[in-house]
Amino acid sequence: MTLAPPPPPSSTSAVRLRLVPQPAQGHMAQRIDGAWWPQSPDLASELPGLLGVLPHAWGQVTSVLVDEAVWSPFPGRLLVANQVVRLRRTTTQRSPSTVCLLAPGRGRWDLLVVPPAATDAEAGRLMESMAAVVRDRVGWGVAVR
Repeated sequence: MTLAPPPPPSSTSAVRLRLVPQPAQGHMAQRIDGAWWPQSPDLASELPGLLGVLPHAWGQVTSVLVDEAVWSPFPGRLLVANQVVRLRRTTTQRSPSTVCLLAPGRGRWDLLVVPPAATDAEAGRLMESMAAVVRDRVGWGVAVR
């Protein structure tokens, strides 16, 4: 198991994340719950910041599934804020790439991963296209964090 370095105090403000408002009780959840633009392909250093800014209602994420082709090598488990997070790899490449977050008893959330090397314009376009698809499908706006 690898210990995640504590994020710098300003790192939570540096997390580039856009989330879709969650449906009210009784509505079907959407396929993509948001978009995340990590600053590097180092999952072990990027994940603590992401997990630190997720909505409290999502609970504690204990398992993360990612496309291993997108990320530099990473351990099978990571200690984040005194919580063991299991990191699982998939070799099935998806376009666009996603990260799947699992929280026991709370649910599953899928985030579109904007490539770390994307320019501001490319990332903005990808995040806005995700927002437009969700708005068209369910009629909701998108929250920016």
